[in-house]
Amino acid sequence: MPDRPSARQKPRLPFFYGWVLVGVSFVTMAVGVNARTAFSLLFPPILGEFGWSRGVTAGTFSFGFLVSALITPYIGRLMDRRGPLLVVEAGVITMGAGLLLATVVHQPWQLYLTLGALVGGGVNCLAYTGQSLYLPNWFVRRRGLALSIAFSGVGIGSITILPWLQSRIESVGWRSGCWMLGIMVLALLGPLNLLLRHRPEDMGLEPDGRRSAGSDAGANIVDPTWAAVDWTLARALRTRRFWWAAAGYFGALFTWYAVQVHQTKYLTEIGFSPGDAAWSLGLVSLVAVPGQIALGHLSDRIGREFVWAIGNGGFVICCLTLILLAGHPTMALLCVMVVAQGTLGYGVTSVMGAITIELFAGRHAGSIFGTVMLSAIFGGAAGPWVAGILHDFTGSYTPAFWICIGLNIISAAAIWQAAPRKVRAVAGRRHLIPAAQDSSSS
Repeated sequence: MPDRPSARQKPRLPFFYGWVLVGVSFVTMAVGVNARTAFSLLFPPILGEFGWSRGVTAGTFSFGFLVSALITPYIGRLMDRRGPLLVVEAGVITMGAGLLLATVVHQPWQLYLTLGALVGGGVNCLAYTGQSLYLPNWFVRRRGLALSIAFSGVGIGSITILPWLQSRIESVGWRSGCWMLGIMVLALLGPLNLLLRHRPEDMGLEPDGRRSAGSDAGANIVDPTWAAVDWTLARALRTRRFWWAAAGYFGALFTWYAVQVHQTKYLTEIGFSPGDAAWSLGLVSLVAVPGQIALGHLSDRIGREFVWAIGNGGFVICCLTLILLAGHPTMALLCVMVVAQGTLGYGVTSVMGAITIELFAGRHAGSIFGTVMLSAIFGGAAGPWVAGILHDFTGSYTPAFWICIGLNIISAAAIWQAAPRKVRAVAGRRHLIPAAQDSSSS
């Protein structure tokens, strides 16, 4: 087996290949994430056709997260060993199969298997988790910006795919919509993701922002002792930082998916038309585009914790507005909810991968990130299920929204305690590192 090319060899790929991968990730996120988000639009017609309870039906989405919880640590390990090509393409095939098979369901367990296990597990390989496991390797100084641009593809996809899907559901039914989404995932994402590469060093390239191989690698280290550790999963699990990060991810994802899954049904119940509800769901991700890019760039200047706090603050405003909408269902309040949720709240994705990578950089970063993401997955699974159960018992979503607000406050505080700023300084704050410390770490 030939040796991997060194950084001094002539690159086999263009120096800007990292940005090519950002473009691939942008399209993958646009299609993949919105194919899963589409469950919010499929939710009402599935309830209408089968008459199942909201808790049971919304549990499909939660079950997908539980399946993701089982496979996520293995995704991280597989990424460390085999790279993104195998992982992401497996997600494409699995997700496409789940959407196609959903067209023949007639029992709850069939819905849980297709839109739950296959779609939920597949999207975990190709979306936020899968992309966060390899894309940060290609960037140093502009890591937050690169991730935010890639993840902003969700917004472009939402304003095109979701309204189109709603029109298909209204004209030909939800089953035909699932079929069309499945074909789109397989036909578009399968060939495109053949371009994926794991690390720039494997291609004789350097991460964006480094002047030469290794010259910039240690310049941002604040805590040389921590950074010098060869972090394995076992070592990371014994640190407080790991568990603070896990708590932060749980709280943010709980609210994200509790709101996302139930938003369409909630808005129609309090007086908005199905078209307006679908429009708002798509617009949330659209307004997230400038928000994610701006917050990702901001995180490279001021730090990941600050942006995480801003994102959780957005979710707090979103939930407070949803509570107010029940008594005042106006378009003005609806727009406030959309902007808070999308422009601010969705900004957490721009730093989710960077936080863990910068805390536990090294050969086993994929395994560590895959494991800490279990907490995010459990949060995403619990949110829709808890909101559905609480509605079944109380007839209202208000208790669930208050729980979300509390968890977002905890989430912001937890990432502040994890403190990636005390391990590695972002590009905009390197001047704050004492000169002697900077020199020794370089």
